[in-house]
Amino acid sequence: MLSRSRSGVRTILTPLAAVLLLGAAAVQADGPRLLLTVGDVTATAAVVWARGVAKGELVVEATAPGGTPAARGAVRVTRGDDFAGKVRLTGLRPATRYGVQVRGGGETARGEFMTAPPHDQPARVTFLWSGDLGGGGRCRLADGGYRIFRAMTPHRPDFFLFAGDTIYADVKCDKPGVAPGADFIATTLTEFRARHRYNREDPAVQDFFRTTSVYAIWDDHEVRNNFSGPTEPLMVTGRRAFLEYWPVSPPDEEPTRLYRKFRWGRLLEVFILDTRQHRSPNTDPDGPAKTMLGAPQRRWLVDNVSTSTALWKVVVSSIPLSVPTGRPDQRDSWTGASVYGTPQEGGTGFATERDAILKALRDRGVKNLIVLAADVHHAEVIHHRPTPEWSFHELIAGPLSAGPGRPRPLDEGLNPRSLWARGGVYNFGAIAIEPAHLTVRIVDDDGAVLYTHTLAPE
Repeated sequence: MLSRSRSGVRTILTPLAAVLLLGAAAVQADGPRLLLTVGDVTATAAVVWARGVAKGELVVEATAPGGTPAARGAVRVTRGDDFAGKVRLTGLRPATRYGVQVRGGGETARGEFMTAPPHDQPARVTFLWSGDLGGGGRCRLADGGYRIFRAMTPHRPDFFLFAGDTIYADVKCDKPGVAPGADFIATTLTEFRARHRYNREDPAVQDFFRTTSVYAIWDDHEVRNNFSGPTEPLMVTGRRAFLEYWPVSPPDEEPTRLYRKFRWGRLLEVFILDTRQHRSPNTDPDGPAKTMLGAPQRRWLVDNVSTSTALWKVVVSSIPLSVPTGRPDQRDSWTGASVYGTPQEGGTGFATERDAILKALRDRGVKNLIVLAADVHHAEVIHHRPTPEWSFHELIAGPLSAGPGRPRPLDEGLNPRSLWARGGVYNFGAIAIEPAHLTVRIVDDDGAVLYTHTLAPE
């Protein structure tokens, strides 16, 4: 059976009812390679992405434990889609580690991923999160690449949450000692694709991505620093490249939708926000008319988080709730507070919408809420108590590789308490959830644990 996706990539499906992946070869100094990434995994499905450098057919085989064939198919890739494509694998079994093999052009790439447990199963879950890769010209090292991924691979998480700034399309990779190939600012589709490819073909990144699945969302640097939705002329081009290079599968009726959710058994449900393409201009004064999410996404967030039956509700916001970013006259994060964390007259953040969302979740009795963020190039664990009877945690990680940031005063409007903060180091967060508790660790690029904190569910 032959099908065609919205992007025009043709896929041959087998009677096994699994839609197949694709793959391809990327030429590097050490020879051709197939690039492979699996993402947006559920209990019964996964999206698989791959990229090559030549027109042709790529053959994919998915296998269950013991080598049992689970799915097989093929796809043709062309220069018009940058030799990249993705399809959705279906008919998978929950809580199963699958192998994926892609063959094409005389090369073979192998990977694996874990499907989610059934919704009612209180299975232990482990995952990593971070963001900010290649910022400030701190790109792939010619000797060693993005070394932090080598510290992440031994964790063997169930999945990785890439919380924004997956590339820095608006900053040249021109520091001494970095691998060549990205010493330009992207303004065309070809250049945006090249910046994604530059990060993806790094051997350390590929080694990690072949051991687990990835749920990716964009932030500003996939297009331009601090961009605001439809007012940014390059948004459509940057969005297209992002969708082409990540295993994201928007619904047919909304082909550019990036916000989404997934469930991981009884203990966890994750809600990934798109904080970019629907936002009002940063320069607008804060108030009821200003939005970061847009009305449909805001309703989706409140309704889905408040009705979730998972023990822990994790919201992924590429930007922090409480750390001021951007200039005072054009705040880029949720808060409009001053650099001292105090309220600002005529502030330009998005705190009115943020506080309305938090109030709705509080009024609906949401418990065990966690917000994960990146963006500010430092790590921090924060306990917010906006009212005496209700609280939640905000956890910030990163950068993976970018200019160092530093902790700063938090928005007093959330009544925050910083439990720990650290700047000046590349890092990622690691979370383990069991029925009795959630443990978060912040880990540096040497694999050293910098901080550990454990939470008990309400």
